[in-house]
Amino acid sequence: SIITMATRILPLELIDKAIGSKIWILMRGSKEVVGTLRGFDDYVNLVLDDAVEYTPDPNDNSKFIKKELETEILLNGNQIAILVPGGNGPPEDSLAAGGAS
Repeated sequence: SIITMATRILPLELIDKAIGSKIWILMRGSKEVVGTLRGFDDYVNLVLDDAVEYTPDPNDNSKFIKKELETEILLNGNQIAILVPGGNGPPEDSLAAGGAS
């Protein structure tokens, strides 16, 4: 029988494949950012276009504020917790979309 092995991919290779496409980023703390990945470096600092930031509403923790960022942005890799290549952002029932906790 033929044994197939999964192709091994390094983290920076995965990020490289996401250049030019949407990426969903969960930051340390409770911010989330969705945007088009334009570039990155070895420290996973990211350059994004067409970004949208989701932050908790200070008056109501069950709601989030959606803010369109109208310029190219640089995210510090030290503040990134999770990257979701191809992600279009939080699902409608998530905290970032204002769902129940």
